[in-house]
Amino acid sequence: MRRIRIILIFFIVAVSTGCSNDDNETSFFYELVTVQDASVPEQFNRGEIYTITVSYFRTSNCHSFAGFDYDRLANERTVSVINLVVNRGNCEELDMTDLVEVSFDFLVGEEDSYIFRFWQGKDENGDNQFLIREVPVL
Repeated sequence: MRRIRIILIFFIVAVSTGCSNDDNETSFFYELVTVQDASVPEQFNRGEIYTITVSYFRTSNCHSFAGFDYDRLANERTVSVINLVVNRGNCEELDMTDLVEVSFDFLVGEEDSYIFRFWQGKDENGDNQFLIREVPVL
């Protein structure tokens, strides 16, 4: 499901930029960025809404928050941060001190616990790495 969404996003971007009448060199694309940390409660209560905060480093002044890729399977929630990258030809790399915090609201359902998997990139073998937080439900 997640791959379908990403492919759909890239298809929409390709179609919209391919049909552009602009002759300037500005282009854009979406990029997954690695989560540095996540703030989740120690426990949930059924039926309540909680704000979950995720932090990541903005790598250039051309990167901006575009949303979350969010997949659910049983009691697991996989969360990735998506940045819109606008390539204007003059992007400046930022040192890794521009930590950005973004949040989403989570409605607790009927599960006994929730496992959040926050995407932290890929290892040297190309395997996805996750920051994993489990939260019990009272």
